[in-house]
Parts: sequence; C-alpha cells; structure tokens
Amino acid sequence: MAGGVARGLLLAGKVPAGNILASAPSDRNLGAFRESGCRTTHCNLEVLQDSTLVFLATKPHVLPGVLQEIRPAVCPHHIIVSLAAGVTLQTLQRLLPAGTKVLRLMPNLPCVVQAGAMVFSRGDGAGEQEASLLKSLLSSCGLCEEVPESYINIHTGLSGSGVAYVYLFAEALAEGAVKMGMPGPLASRIAAQTLLGAAKMMLETGEHPAKLRGDVCTPGGTTIHALHQLEKGALRATVMSAVEAATNRACDMGKD
Repeated sequence: MAGGVARGLLLAGKVPAGNILASAPSDRNLGAFRESGCRTTHCNLEVLQDSTLVFLATKPHVLPGVLQEIRPAVCPHHIIVSLAAGVTLQTLQRLLPAGTKVLRLMPNLPCVVQAGAMVFSRGDGAGEQEASLLKSLLSSCGLCEEVPESYINIHTGLSGSGVAYVYLFAEALAEGAVKMGMPGPLASRIAAQTLLGAAKMMLETGEHPAKLRGDVCTPGGTTIHALHQLEKGALRATVMSAVEAATNRACDMGKD
C-alpha cells in the first residue's frame, strides 16, 4: 500500500523521486520503488537518519519489532505515520518515545491512480501542523479526511477492502453482459465506465444513492425488474455483512 501512495505522489509531482527513501528486508519489495527512481535501503535506521516524514507500512504482527528497532533513532522532529491495519494509536505511542508525533493512516489501492480514499487520525503528540502537512501531501492521491480513530477500522471495511467488493460486482456485471452475447473486453470496459459514472454522480450531486437509484427506475421498466432480482439475492444485506466482517477482522488484527 505504501508503494501505491508513493506512486500517487510521484504522478502528481508532489514529491521528487529522489526525496523518497524506501526500506525493506529484501529486494523483492523494493523493485517498484527503484523503477520509479526512488532511493532504497535495507536499513530502517537509515530512513530515520535521512527523513523527517516516515511511513511505516508493515504487516500488523511485524510492526512492533520495527518500532523496537527504530525507537532509539526517533527524534522530536520526526513525524511517524503508520499504515498497519488494526494497530491503534495507543499501541504506537506506547512503543515509541513519549511525545512522538505519530499518526495513523488507512489508504486504499486506487491511490495508485490518484483516485484513492484515505482517512487518518493523530496521536497526542501530533498537532494541526502535522495533520495539515499529511492532508496536503496525500490529497494529491485522492480524497483524504481526518477522522476519529474509531472510524479507521470501519474505513478498512468500507473502502480499503471495499475496492475488492466493487471489482467483484464489476466482474459480475460484465459476465452478465457476456452471458447475453456481448464480447468480454467490451463488457468489462462498459462495466468500469458505468461504475465510474455512477460514482462521479454521487460525488458531484451530493445526492443520496437511493435517490439516484430511484431516478433510474421507471414504472414497469427494465431497472426495477433487475433491482427486484438483486433484492431477492440479498445484495444489500450481503454487502453490509461484508463491511462488518472486514471491520471486525481489522479490529482483531490489532489484537493478534
């Protein structure tokens, strides 16, 4: 996910590639950074020595070890941003020096194409200046909002994992058209454009999706017949359950 954020920043021209230093234990996770012109290292402490704004993008169970490693090198000028799912600000603050400027961020995959949805929360040591810096920087990758920390795991279920739900729906939408005789590549392009257009209308009109859905329906028409089938298949309840399951799993990951 950090690679997606970095790519979005580079595409937006927000940060020169030479200003990004990425660290990982092996070359396997550094290839994309090198191809983009970023500097790389296998030494986490080198990142702390070289940078002020530090993003921690590890698996939740790996993060405590990384924090223990870098703790002696964290200074008052550092801003630490964690992308680890489920790991709370309380945990981050406990494992870092007292007063560390720490924030918790949850992006999603479309940051890669500057159309992401990100939320962040700040710890006790981070103020308006740090929050404004992060929001200004990441707004080039898409929507970026500061929220109460309790919303972050919900965002994981809604948007972090939600991208996959949308891909599954797009796949089903296209396959329905293929079943009815349309070529697959054309059906996939139209499905993607349909989702893009619907999302753009939600954002630009500010209307509730139920209102927009109603605008498409006509009495006895094709859309209401199709929606009846989706309701019989419990699409709405299933998606709500998916968001709930992913949110709960994000909470559990912070406890593992």
